[in-house]
Amino acid sequence: MLTAEPLPGRRLRDFLALAAFVLVCLAAGWIGSIATTPAIPTWYAGLTKPPFNPPNAVFPIVWTILYVLMGVAAWRVWRTGLPEGRTALLPFFIQLALNVLWSFAFFGAESPAFGLLVIALLWIAIAWTIAAFRPVDGPAALLLVPYLAWVSFAAVLNAAIWALN
Repeated sequence: MLTAEPLPGRRLRDFLALAAFVLVCLAAGWIGSIATTPAIPTWYAGLTKPPFNPPNAVFPIVWTILYVLMGVAAWRVWRTGLPEGRTALLPFFIQLALNVLWSFAFFGAESPAFGLLVIALLWIAIAWTIAAFRPVDGPAALLLVPYLAWVSFAAVLNAAIWALN
C-alpha cells in the first residue's frame, strides 16, 4: 500500500526550500551591495539628487523586505509543483539577475544612463514575472507588486539623477 509522504518531512522540505529561495534573493542583494556600498560615501554622495530622494538608510530596509517577499513569492510558485510554476521561475531568475546588474551599472560603473537602461529592462522582467506567477499562484504574484512599485519609484529616481547630473 502506498502512503503519502509524512507531514513532518514535507514541512521540513517546504521550510528548507523557503529558506533557500529567501537566501538566494538576499544573496542577490548582497552581491549588488558589493558595487553599491563603496560608491555611496564617494561617487553617489557627490551627485545632485532630486528633493524626493529618500535618506540612504531607507534603501537597505526596503530592499531587505522586498528580497524576502520575492523569495516567498518564488517559493510559493515552486511549491505548487506545476510545470507552469517551473516555467514561471525563468522570468523570476532573469529579473533577479537584472536586479544585481543594476547595482553594477548604476553604482559600479558610476553611470546613471546605464542604470536607467538596466532598470527599464528590470521593470519589464518584474512585470513579466508577475504575469507568469498570477495563473500559478495569485498571492505569489501579489507579493511582487510592492517590488514593482519600488522599482518604478527607483526608475524615476534614477532618471532624475541622470537628468540632474
